[in-house]
Amino acid sequence: MSEHVSTMEVRKRLGDLLNRVHLRHDRFVIERKGKALAALVPVETLETVERLSRELLADVLARRRGGAAAEEDADALADEAKHRGRAKTRR
Repeated sequence: MSEHVSTMEVRKRLGDLLNRVHLRHDRFVIERKGKALAALVPVETLETVERLSRELLADVLARRRGGAAAEEDADALADEAKHRGRAKTRR
């Protein structure tokens, strides 16, 4: 379960929060005015999410193509989707 913290609290307690994430594997959702902005999670969690995302994307591509998809194709498609998502939020 993730604990919710404000951006002001993060500014005041960043060192403590980082220690909790690193040592106890705590997770935090950082909010501004009650709206979630970001998450502070252990690096292992981020790496796992990224690996699983690539594997899922490669599997979807393979099904569409009727065969194995190259990991490079999956990475390229993931990068394109990431950039498109960022472009939409900037508008």
